[in-house]
Amino acid sequence: MNRYLDLSLEEIHNLLVEKTITPVDLVKESLARIEENKDLNAFITINEKAVEEAEALGEVEKDNLFFGIPIAIKDNIVTKDLRTTCASKMLENFIPIYDATVISKIKAAKMIIVGKTNMDEFAMGSTSRTSYFGAPKNPFDKTLIAGGSSGGSAACVASNETFLALGSDTGGSIRQPASYTGIVGMKPTYGRISRYGLVAFASSLDQIGPMTRNVYENASLLNVLVGKDDKDLTSAVKEKEDFRRKMNTPVKGLKVAVPNYFMSDIVSDEIRTGIKDVIKFLEENGVTVDYVDMKYLDQAVTLYQVIAMGEASSNLARFDGVRYGYRSANYENLEEMYLKTRQEGFGREVKRRIMVGSYLLSGANAKVYYDKALSIRDDIKKEFDKVFASYDLVIGPVTTTTAYSLDSDMSDPMKSFLDDVLVIPVNMAGLPGLSLPVAKKGTKPYGLHIIGNSFDEATIYQLAAFIEGGYQRWVNIKQQ
Repeated sequence: MNRYLDLSLEEIHNLLVEKTITPVDLVKESLARIEENKDLNAFITINEKAVEEAEALGEVEKDNLFFGIPIAIKDNIVTKDLRTTCASKMLENFIPIYDATVISKIKAAKMIIVGKTNMDEFAMGSTSRTSYFGAPKNPFDKTLIAGGSSGGSAACVASNETFLALGSDTGGSIRQPASYTGIVGMKPTYGRISRYGLVAFASSLDQIGPMTRNVYENASLLNVLVGKDDKDLTSAVKEKEDFRRKMNTPVKGLKVAVPNYFMSDIVSDEIRTGIKDVIKFLEENGVTVDYVDMKYLDQAVTLYQVIAMGEASSNLARFDGVRYGYRSANYENLEEMYLKTRQEGFGREVKRRIMVGSYLLSGANAKVYYDKALSIRDDIKKEFDKVFASYDLVIGPVTTTTAYSLDSDMSDPMKSFLDDVLVIPVNMAGLPGLSLPVAKKGTKPYGLHIIGNSFDEATIYQLAAFIEGGYQRWVNIKQQ
């Protein structure tokens, strides 16, 4: 087997321009690696037309870094004529008739979709173990979870099955699996990327984002994905920008805040020690780092449950067996068809969230719970605004622990939410956040969480690129 997928995108692009290789070579290698790593269970559906689509690309576009590059798509983003299941029995055989806006952008950039990746059912979970198709495994150690809900996307990038992948992030679902698998995952500012064609979980929180092997490739892919979309009224009107523009500029003089809550005893000693080492590295290179107090962060998980479950119960009402998707085979009337379809089509965790969400939105409960949660959510955003009035970025760990066993107990639903306690506040505030791998070589992966002000992804990439380029070298010198 060729090893082209071990090279950087820039190296691959140069080989394509020189006609040393073709997009077909890349796609065939990607498909071969997916088959070779089938036990990772990273993919639900393979694009059987991928090679044919690569053959049809024509002449290499010299200025297009992504020409002919294989990419994987999380299976809650609709793809015309390619099965989109949301990892659910409910949509096991659903084939969309249109492309999501991000898919149209990917195709316009001449990337080749090789398949749809595994995930938690309807993106509801933090381990990808709620998938109807079984859980994906962590390439670092196949006995561990890959995280969720974008676990399959994280696993396929971490194992070099593809160069790139798309994920979605409602409460950490890009950043958490990126941290567990040692890749770069970005949740952009809410509204930065169109959500048209993303199967909705919690509409006020959902955001699509890039998952890649390094910072440069992540920022480059974000360049392709962003933009106002008339089909999504929540997409923001922003001028085109190059998110890589600050990546080679000095970080000296940047001011960074570390919320005390993010470094409290809820985080394992291993990760806290590692993040403190990163902080030392930054301080030695002229970055000001201060610890700060922020209110309401410890309430974010509770707020998330109220808001996300409430919105999920509304969004998933459309899956009723009438128009598309699974329909129960045994029923005597319309009401029974609805009930049996949803009982049989949804998994346990999805049904639990729908039921809780329906209760939270019923009658007077909506004012007591949902409206109150929205109010405190605004307070969290105000807390971040206060910090960003004095600081350029906020940093901390992405996760409280490293990846744990696939066989660990799933009986406590709260455990899943607590896995995301450090990333959920960013979704509450609609801010951009990136997971950057910083674990010492040979140890379980974990990420540094870099949070920026609204629509300031460029400064996140500036700091991330600096750490990526120098931190491990600094660690090695310190250990000598």
